[in-house]
Amino acid sequence: MDQRSATIDRSIVDAILAGRLRPGARLGEQAVASIFDVSRTVVREALIRLETRGLVQVSPRRGWFVVEPSLHDVIASFQARRAIETGILHTARAFSAESIATLRDHIAREREAIAANDIAARSYLLADFHVCMVECLDNRILADILSAALSQSAQDATVACDEHEQITNLLADGKNQRAAQQMVSHIDNVEAGLTRQVPSDPLIDLRIALQHPLKTEKGSE
Repeated sequence: MDQRSATIDRSIVDAILAGRLRPGARLGEQAVASIFDVSRTVVREALIRLETRGLVQVSPRRGWFVVEPSLHDVIASFQARRAIETGILHTARAFSAESIATLRDHIAREREAIAANDIAARSYLLADFHVCMVECLDNRILADILSAALSQSAQDATVACDEHEQITNLLADGKNQRAAQQMVSHIDNVEAGLTRQVPSDPLIDLRIALQHPLKTEKGSE
């Protein structure tokens, strides 16, 4: 794999996890090529790989876009995560002291981002904890699969971070089976935060852009 293409691949994944690239965002080949100072061919290689992982899609005559998953797709991704992450914890060898230190360092950075109210950093780190956990077992293939299944959630960031710490503490004690149970509970909470139905304003993005308040009375202008 071309290292330049791999760098673009990872940068796009990181931006999606951090929420800097939202579903539906356009990824122009020439624009990306200019940013990374590479050819469009190199960019296309990265985008094709991301397409096979379900992160981006190409539209004829319109170009590349970050995938906008349906509710059905989101639910399916959580089912995949439960199978992948709990399966790993049930069958994995004991986590090494170095791996536990890596996870705890990751959690410390999560807490720093939460304290600083750095939304992009905390969103990325909270999602990337799961990839980091799998990488600690030297399973790059599953880490790539998992990164494609991760979704943003409205779950309280501090609660999510606390749950990561609980899982890590169980792994440090060699209690992989209990860690797997805790992981199921954690994923359930993340899914609930993402799929919870809330009243929505179809003009919310435009209102924010125009700094126009929500209507307070029916029919008011």
